[in-house]
Amino acid sequence: MPAPRTDPREFLKRIPLFHDVTAEELNHIAASTTEINIAKGNPVFRRGDPCEGFHIVIYGQVKLSFTSVQGDEKVVEIVSAGQSFGEALMFMEKPYIVNAQVLADSLLLYISKQAVFSGLDSNPKFARRMLSGLSRRIHGLVSDVEAYSLRSASQRVIGYLLKADPAGDGVHVILSVSKKLVASRLNLTPEHFSRILQELTTRKLIEVKGREIIILDIEKLRNYQA
Repeated sequence: MPAPRTDPREFLKRIPLFHDVTAEELNHIAASTTEINIAKGNPVFRRGDPCEGFHIVIYGQVKLSFTSVQGDEKVVEIVSAGQSFGEALMFMEKPYIVNAQVLADSLLLYISKQAVFSGLDSNPKFARRMLSGLSRRIHGLVSDVEAYSLRSASQRVIGYLLKADPAGDGVHVILSVSKKLVASRLNLTPEHFSRILQELTTRKLIEVKGREIIILDIEKLRNYQA
């Protein structure tokens, strides 16, 4: 017997985007969602595919990336549970400009643009939520450009580690994806990323055990200058 379909309302109402919609509006949006199970390594969509809605990750991870003319992959973002992707292009009515591939067995909700546009027409609060989400995404992209342009490679790695340890208490940081993907996300080659980790290890600022990284001296790491 197939597993019962997830009630999308139970998940949607926990997403900030949908906090202010009425029960009737939530029912309307939920009725327009499609539940998608995708096995590890398979694509969600490819660059150039038409964008007729957006996705929310219920569980799993999705890699957004593109391939350079030299054939190298650049990771734009790793999307995890509770996060969404594809909203901006949905509004622009443009095809996808990146590839999306799942990094682990994943369950996604796909919400059609018709349902979103209907919610925007009927609820100003929903429109503000959507604009807020898009603004956060744009802010993140601007921060990426700033990091690539103004920060050294070591500063980018340190910033990533500190963000992965938001409490700042020096406990274990577990990389949720491979070091190769983290390197691409930081606009570094895997070899350069490894050299920086080795340098920080030599200076006794961190300890690396596979995907596990222990921050040994949080203040020195914050103030480290390569």
